[in-house]
Amino acid sequence: MLDKHHKLEAVGAPLLAPDEPPAFEVINPEGNAPYLLVCDHASSRIPASLNQLGLNEAALREHIAWDIGIADVARRLVARYDVTLVQSAYSRLVIDLNRYPNHSSATPDLSGGIPIPGNLDLSSADVLHRADAIFWPYHNAVAAALQRFLARGRVPAIISLHSFTPEYRGFRRPWHVGVLWHGDGRMAAPLLAGLEAIPGLCVGENEPYSAKSPLGYCMDVHGMGAGFPHVLVEIRQDQIADNEGAIQWADRLGALFTKILAQPGLLKVDHHAAG
Repeated sequence: MLDKHHKLEAVGAPLLAPDEPPAFEVINPEGNAPYLLVCDHASSRIPASLNQLGLNEAALREHIAWDIGIADVARRLVARYDVTLVQSAYSRLVIDLNRYPNHSSATPDLSGGIPIPGNLDLSSADVLHRADAIFWPYHNAVAAALQRFLARGRVPAIISLHSFTPEYRGFRRPWHVGVLWHGDGRMAAPLLAGLEAIPGLCVGENEPYSAKSPLGYCMDVHGMGAGFPHVLVEIRQDQIADNEGAIQWADRLGALFTKILAQPGLLKVDHHAAG
C-alpha cells in the first residue's frame, strides 16, 4: 500500500495550494436546529504538497484515512432537520482533528497496521505546520459556529458524528451504534435510552471506544470546556454503506435529537453536569 515515490513536504512552504479547499466546510451556517453537528473525519483528502503521505489510493479509501459513510449521514441530517454542520476537508492522517495536536496519535506513523511514510520522524515544526494550516482553522470554525448560536440568544448542543469498522483485529463488533460520553450525560443518557428502544439494535455505551479517559479534543474542549450539552455518536460502517442506510440513520438520529433537545432546561451552560 506504499508509494515508493513519496517524499516529505518542505516545512515552511504552504501546506495547502491556492486551488485546494480550505481546512473545513461549514454547511447551512444559519440552521435553525438547536444543535451543531461536527464531523472531524469526513474526508480522506491529502494536500498535494504531502504526496499522499506515501500511500496509494487503496489505502486512502480505508478507515485509517477517514470515517467511511459518516459524511453522508451528516449531510442528510442537515437537509432534513435544518442543522448546521462543520466538517473536515482533509484526512485524519494529515492531522487528527479529534486529538490534541501535540499528541503522537494526531500524526500516526502506523495506523491499522499500515505504515504512514509521510508521518515518519516528523519534527515539532512539521506538526505545527499542519496544525496551523488545518487543525486550528477547523476548530476556530467550530468555535465561531457555536458563538453564532450564542449571539442569537441560544445555547447549542454539540453532536460529534463518527463511524467504526465492523471488525477490528479479528473481533466482529456486535454494536450497530455507540454513544460516547464522559462526565456530562445530559445528551448521552436519553440518547442511549432512545436507541435501545429501537428493536434489533445493539447499542454500545462507550463502545467500541471509551470516552472515560479521552484523548478526544472536540468534545473535551468545545463541549465539556464550554459547558454545552454534547455527545459523540459512532455508527458501524456497514450500517451506512449505502443511501438507504444513511437515510435510515439520519432519520433515527434526527428524530431522537429533536425529542431530547426539546426537554425543558437541557439547553443551558452547565460546567458541573454529570450523568
